[in-house]
Amino acid sequence: MNALDTVLQKSFPSVMVPRSEAVEPMTTDGERLLTAANGIWLEVQRPWIRVVRRIARYDVATAIPYGEIAESTELLCGAIPAEHVAAFYRMAHAALPNEAGAWIVWNRHTGQFRTVSLPSLSHGPGHLRYERPLLDEGESVVVDCHSHGSGDAFFSRTDNDDDRHDVKLALVLGNCDRSPSTAFRLCVKGIFEKQGGIPGTWHVALKAEVTA
Repeated sequence: MNALDTVLQKSFPSVMVPRSEAVEPMTTDGERLLTAANGIWLEVQRPWIRVVRRIARYDVATAIPYGEIAESTELLCGAIPAEHVAAFYRMAHAALPNEAGAWIVWNRHTGQFRTVSLPSLSHGPGHLRYERPLLDEGESVVVDCHSHGSGDAFFSRTDNDDDRHDVKLALVLGNCDRSPSTAFRLCVKGIFEKQGGIPGTWHVALKAEVTA
């Protein structure tokens, strides 16, 4: 095998799921393919999350001599404090009528979260271009937040392009001139999973900001 393929396969290996025991989870950050009797699965691990999702099924009912696996999500960083979502709403409200952006990041060494404002290169009521800030040692982006000014919250085609290679939660706040609308999803290497809604604690915190 040539050197390039060797490097690529080491960075993104493929594992056969055993039939008689559970597959060993990843022990380091990265991603790999899991070949199982019930399809091809993507396993991704970051300091703050571990995700397993099916990305392909078999077109032919061929006997596959491997075990089965199920999707899973482990939020290794724990619950994301609502105070950081409230802080972003204040940023978004202050930026009206323009859009604003922020990251909620988590430090694997300290276990602490913080909100990082995204320095704007260009923004308006319908767009946002920002400079990616430097993070501290051990920090990871957990929630990528941006606002839609006074417009509704939704994920645009541009958002899909921007999020395609990321592993993160994405939050859009809309109608920031009043009680905000929200769009919330999990992004995993091109997989976009719309969540049923934001966590209840976030909803309470946003409502408190509006009525303050």
